[in-house]
Amino acid sequence: MAELSDHPYFTECFKSGWLYVQAEVFANARDKGFWDTPRNDGEMIALMHSELSEALEGLRHGNPPSEHIKNFSALEEELADVVIRVMDMAGARGIDLSRAILAKHDYNKSRPRKHGKEF
Repeated sequence: MAELSDHPYFTECFKSGWLYVQAEVFANARDKGFWDTPRNDGEMIALMHSELSEALEGLRHGNPPSEHIKNFSALEEELADVVIRVMDMAGARGIDLSRAILAKHDYNKSRPRKHGKEF
């Protein structure tokens, strides 16, 4: 299978699109007051964990419709919140996550089945 990096149009579109949304997410968080006081990395990671826990709770309750975004499930909403939290941290720390995602995906394709683990 070809590496994503072998498709320059796709990779450039992904990177520019991701970075645009990441900047928008960070700007919105800043505008809504979430950066009035500096946040530490541990706090931001804990907030990502909390969104994953909310996704699990949504599944435990049958994955009902989202209470906040029409036509989406609780799981979809909470996974979106995880990505938003990740983008916010990346934006705050000046991390080009788009390049890291593409590079890590290409690396993962080279790894053995289940990465050599049982589970």
